[in-house]
Amino acid sequence: MTAVDIISNVFLPLSLAIIMLGMGMTLRVSDFTRILKKPKTILIGLTNQLIFIPIIGFALAIAFNLDPTMAVGLMILATCPGGATSNLITQVCKGKIALSVTLTAIASIICVFTIPFILSYALAYFGSDTNVAIKLPILDTIIQIMGITIIPISIGMLIRRFKPSFAQRMEKPMRMASTVIFIIVFIVVVAAKFNMLGTAMQEVGLVTLLLNIITMGLSYVTARVFKLKLKSTISITVESGIQNGTLAIVIATTILNCNDYFK
Repeated sequence: MTAVDIISNVFLPLSLAIIMLGMGMTLRVSDFTRILKKPKTILIGLTNQLIFIPIIGFALAIAFNLDPTMAVGLMILATCPGGATSNLITQVCKGKIALSVTLTAIASIICVFTIPFILSYALAYFGSDTNVAIKLPILDTIIQIMGITIIPISIGMLIRRFKPSFAQRMEKPMRMASTVIFIIVFIVVVAAKFNMLGTAMQEVGLVTLLLNIITMGLSYVTARVFKLKLKSTISITVESGIQNGTLAIVIATTILNCNDYFK
């Protein structure tokens, strides 16, 4: 296993799990039950993530006449919902963390069914090998979601439930530590992938930037049109703009066996 593999497959997930533990120590069960009583917010967030983003990604790939490989790579990214990182950024941006976590969990389960359908069409449309069988490793995906997001947050919530004074004392230090850990991990990953970033930025940098700006802008406008509160609007906007890159890499390099996407 190379240093890059260790960073991507071990250090990054472990760091995010620690971050999620700290985040869980700020949550109560009531934070989630209040959200589930208002399904409109969840539906708006899921619609933006699972429907609008792939459509926008597809339109951008056509508009910029991307190389088939890059076009499919863009669609892989567009079909992946928000991951654990979006929960952290929501916290930093002072959004509604429980809403962010709920959207991540629900979208991650639904995408098991949406990703094969969308990518099958994208592969056929952009001229790739349509004989490739697209099957998500459902069990592995669920384990990844639980290991990085649900389990650490649940442990944090248990600490908050049974050791409230300790959780309150640790809230500020854990928030600071989470931010520092995220920055360090981000710098390390960028440094490890630096050689490939130059070429990728030249070919799809502008398109991916536009995908991010358009989807976040649309999500913000949609949330405000439906008169959601600012914290909920922030959560939905961040969830739409921060995709699950880890899942995207797994799909491209393992499921589709197309390592060229990330070389």
